Amino acid sequence: MPEPTHDPYAAYAAMRSACPVQAVPTGSGGHTSYLVLGYEEARQALADPQLSKDTAAFFADKGSRRRLHPAVAHNMLATDPPRHTRLRKLVTKAFTTGAIARLRPFIAQTTDGLLDRWPVGEQVDLVADLAVPLPVIVICELLGVPESDRPDIRQWSGELFAAGEPDLIDAASHSLAEYMTGLIAAKRTRPGDSLLDHLIAARDGEDHLSEDELVSLAVLLLVAGHETTTNFLGNAALALLQHPAELERLRSNPERIPAALDELLRFDSPVSTATFRYTTKALTIGATEIPADVPVLVALGAANRDPRRFPAPDLLDLERDAAGHLAFGHGIHRCVGAALARAEADIALRGILSRFPQLRLAVPTDQLEWRRTRLVRGLVSLPVRTR
Repeated sequence: MPEPTHDPYAAYAAMRSACPVQAVPTGSGGHTSYLVLGYEEARQALADPQLSKDTAAFFADKGSRRRLHPAVAHNMLATDPPRHTRLRKLVTKAFTTGAIARLRPFIAQTTDGLLDRWPVGEQVDLVADLAVPLPVIVICELLGVPESDRPDIRQWSGELFAAGEPDLIDAASHSLAEYMTGLIAAKRTRPGDSLLDHLIAARDGEDHLSEDELVSLAVLLLVAGHETTTNFLGNAALALLQHPAELERLRSNPERIPAALDELLRFDSPVSTATFRYTTKALTIGATEIPADVPVLVALGAANRDPRRFPAPDLLDLERDAAGHLAFGHGIHRCVGAALARAEADIALRGILSRFPQLRLAVPTDQLEWRRTRLVRGLVSLPVRTR
């Protein structure tokens, strides 16, 4: 797979043109996975019930040396129906259109407060000063995480995606799970009205969440609730700053921002590769035959640049109908928090464009540092000048 660099898309294009689904070596033990790079092939893979996400079953007899906390290793994203269906049903009501609409005033207030700290005419880091704190504050507010604990949450979540540092990742998974276990215990003694309180009391028919399921859902919502949005905001801002005509189009017509979000998501997907899947039996994706019991990696960033689906895919065109993009996935595992991420991006971009009309990059793009992880795609920092 392409390394997470400044621009992996040329490598994606070369691989996809050779074959949209191909075997690739993974790990150091001579193992093989299949990488899906084409758009239609990716949609097929994301929705195919013969591709399981049950990581516990896959790795049960493979002797993994990793020590990820079970709340992270076996979360809702790593389950299949019917368990996945039951767990997802318990959280989707927190992300309905009505629920997100009720959150928008808080998101706007938080955005304004962060942008108030940006000094006019000086350099700021759009990632550290907006893209990271905004979604962290919002998801922590939604879950009822005390303000004093949020810096730790931000640190552990970032460490969870530290590519090439398995010990750090494992330790972060335990820190997050242990923290959420403690917070759940505290909320049982002092109940409130947060999403976490509702999950503690949740029933699905007569079925309670188990304690392990409760901790796992809480950790997943905490991490997934801001990681994608952080990368989305940074990538979208960079894309607009690199395309001044499109930037000016949105600045002059901010009501077009919601429709433009799909193209921004397609152009530089905040998730490079969908989470783990494996074949439960031999199957064919596209024209490629894949044997049973092998991992399948769906490269969402590559699929979103497939010219068979999106003509001139390397061009940012805010007039494009990009509604079919795969940045949030597809099928039953499509990101449950997509509407929240869109609301945060909409409000944040409106705030930036209206308050800083002369915003510009403070460094050449080839000096920007990208996070070194194949799962998500996002900037370490984005230095900009406010005038």
